[in-house]
Amino acid sequence: MNLPLFLARRIYSDQGDERKVSRPAIRIATIGVAIGLAVMIVSVSVVLGFKHTIRDKVIGFGSHINVGNFMTVNGLDQYPIVMNDSMMQVLRKAPGVAHVQKYAMKQGILKTDADFLGVMLKGVDEHFDTTFIARNMVEGHLPRFSAEKSSNQIVVSRLMADQLMLKSGQKIFAYFFDKGNVRMRRFTIAGIYQTNLTMFDKQIVFTDLRTAVKLNGWEADQASGAEVLVTHFDQLQRTADYMVNMVNRTTDRTGETYSSSTIHESYPAIFSWLGLLDLNVWIILGLMICVAGFTMISGLLIIILERTSMIGVLKAVGARNKTIRHTFLWFAVFIIGKGMLIGDVLGIGIILLQKTTGLVKLDPSTYYVSTVPVELHIPYIILINIATLLISVFVLIAPSYLISHIHPAKSMRYE
Repeated sequence: MNLPLFLARRIYSDQGDERKVSRPAIRIATIGVAIGLAVMIVSVSVVLGFKHTIRDKVIGFGSHINVGNFMTVNGLDQYPIVMNDSMMQVLRKAPGVAHVQKYAMKQGILKTDADFLGVMLKGVDEHFDTTFIARNMVEGHLPRFSAEKSSNQIVVSRLMADQLMLKSGQKIFAYFFDKGNVRMRRFTIAGIYQTNLTMFDKQIVFTDLRTAVKLNGWEADQASGAEVLVTHFDQLQRTADYMVNMVNRTTDRTGETYSSSTIHESYPAIFSWLGLLDLNVWIILGLMICVAGFTMISGLLIIILERTSMIGVLKAVGARNKTIRHTFLWFAVFIIGKGMLIGDVLGIGIILLQKTTGLVKLDPSTYYVSTVPVELHIPYIILINIATLLISVFVLIAPSYLISHIHPAKSMRYE
């Protein structure tokens, strides 16, 4: 029989006198562990949700890897590169690639009778993955994009629509400048999207690939580049290395050089900002572990002092210091376990409430999302629980040595 575990169970189950000092101490320790664990679970959930939501929005406007003209990838101007079937096949055969789509960009101006706005026209074809934009449509519909013909339909953002007072189905003129010449097109607004990612919402307009290619004066097999989506984001670098070795520095039939860049390289400021959130999480985790640890230490010391007479009796009948210390450590495990159970229920409950109702709102112009994003990640929650239990028990080892300084003769007269 495990004597320390048996004694710990009896002590924990003994309700005793409600006036004992240890009762509120145990409650405070349990609440401290519960609140600390709940805060840690919610913090990790919010940071994961926020990072993945913003990352997916950035990828939704671009891709995991962009392959294009060396001058385009490393600059702001648009230079054509041949994206024919053979090159597309090379990209599709790269390890970890899930989808490849061509695109062409063209700067222009949308103009109404009352106002105008500079935009970036993004031409896509029938292979364009519309999942992201379709999920963020707020008005109208997505047209059938094509590389073969121009439908003269565009999809604008809510930010643009509000500024120019536009609605879906409305006609609008667009002007494009190329080598001193001005080209005018009349488009129909097929739909309006809203992602709250301002840096994209204020400039990206979607249309047919054929329209953007013609406005640039390029040949049918030329484009700004190709967007490559990978199967697993964690394997992004492996696919990027393949592109560097097999695609970069090769040339097309016009002599232009291919180059590639990852989403991290294209938008370093955004991913550096998201990376700083990890530091905030570690700080919160550290503070909450300290809160749980200090409440447990104070609770254990109070319990030891209150049970001094019992400790003296155990020593008098031959119990070793190690056995008594293990008894109180097991007792602390019961308290921590109860606190962790309450913390798990509280933390997961808050996450599910926010996930289903979007109760806590945010300013989308500042945070890029309208509600606090959360992500319930069970493996992380399990790791947090294990770490909380181990660290909380570890910090109690030193205070438990107070038992070795209690002498049986004096402790049995202790009140």
